[in-house]
Amino acid sequence: MRIVKYPSNQDWKILAKRPEIARNELDAIVSEVLENVKCNKDQALIAYAQKFDSVILTSLSVSENEISEAITQVSEELKAAINLAKNNIDKFHAAQKNTVEIIETTPGVQCWRKSLPIEKVGLYIPGGTAPLFSTILMLGVPATLAGCKEIVLCSPPNKEGKIHPAILYTANLIGITKIYKSGGAQAIGAMAYGTESIPQVYKIFGPGNQFVTKAKELVQLSGVAIDMPAGPSEVLIIADETSNPAFVAADLLSQAEHGTDSQVILLSDNEQVIEATITEITKQLAELPRIDIATQALKHSSAIVLETICDCIQFSNEYAPEHLILASDKADDWLDTITNAGSVFIGNYSCESAGDYASGTNHTLPTNGYAKNYSGVSLDSFVKKVTFQKLTKEGIQNIGPAIELMAEAEELFAHKNAVTLRLKSNV
Repeated sequence: MRIVKYPSNQDWKILAKRPEIARNELDAIVSEVLENVKCNKDQALIAYAQKFDSVILTSLSVSENEISEAITQVSEELKAAINLAKNNIDKFHAAQKNTVEIIETTPGVQCWRKSLPIEKVGLYIPGGTAPLFSTILMLGVPATLAGCKEIVLCSPPNKEGKIHPAILYTANLIGITKIYKSGGAQAIGAMAYGTESIPQVYKIFGPGNQFVTKAKELVQLSGVAIDMPAGPSEVLIIADETSNPAFVAADLLSQAEHGTDSQVILLSDNEQVIEATITEITKQLAELPRIDIATQALKHSSAIVLETICDCIQFSNEYAPEHLILASDKADDWLDTITNAGSVFIGNYSCESAGDYASGTNHTLPTNGYAKNYSGVSLDSFVKKVTFQKLTKEGIQNIGPAIELMAEAEELFAHKNAVTLRLKSNV
């Protein structure tokens, strides 16, 4: 992890750059996979499972027997933890439901907006180096609260042709029954285009590696919605003299272990805080099972000393991190100055892991600077907003003349006539 001291404002843009990906080669690889799935459907998925997951599948669907067996393999302690997290996530997202409010914009003219569920949604759940069963909670809970009629879940199988027991337990807990053994870009293609086994969906959610991310980006061009542009996981931490270097180091490493292309950034106005945190990183890193992954991520990560905390916040707003941790006893005083972040963690005890698992907020968040213009997944992500209007005879008489004038000015005379006929009607 490189240390940069007091860089000029002109250098901030360079320091805020994410790790580069060879995009041209990635486009070609993923496009070929998607086209194969579109043309050959289940046959392509089974071939890719053999190629990438080293397993020969006879069926892509997860059976009821497999789900029942998986439930027995999850410890009671883990089940209790998952249930606790589910309850908190449910409470937070249920509070996001909106009531319909009818607004009379003019006498005789009523307008309102109603949230309607997206009927068919697809959830992609990584299952490779880290089986992210927690992501099922983050996506499945708001999907069921929204009332989505069909929820399709895809996750890669292991070499025995099975999906991780905790993934199946969590899906069953939420009530998801359409579960399929497919991972990578090919799973995104299957949900986007449909196969003999896997239903086509209208919107795809979920994190993944660069191939999954690119596949989501490409299927969006063919009319399938996605949750948001996404990339490797990231965290930015602002620390001052009141922070705990051991806590800060642990939070940095918790993101670095996600993947070799993850990035972590530490900002402080105090050189001693940076030095103490680097010492802690070295100590804690040696104890991690995923030391190789975290070490690679740290190679393109930075600890930066700036003149003031205001500078740190300004840098953070420019970087627009997926996760922002304000590691300070003074964190509450900084909140009004935060403008760009996926999710904010306030104070020394608000570790990013809490948001990843059980505090209640959603951990599916914009990365790669998209927090400047995208929000994380919420209940709203699983609904579309439909507007309604109802005009009485009084209503059309009140606003009709204005509509006629505007339509004529735009030379849209059929529009004008639709109003004129009503204004002259005696019905």
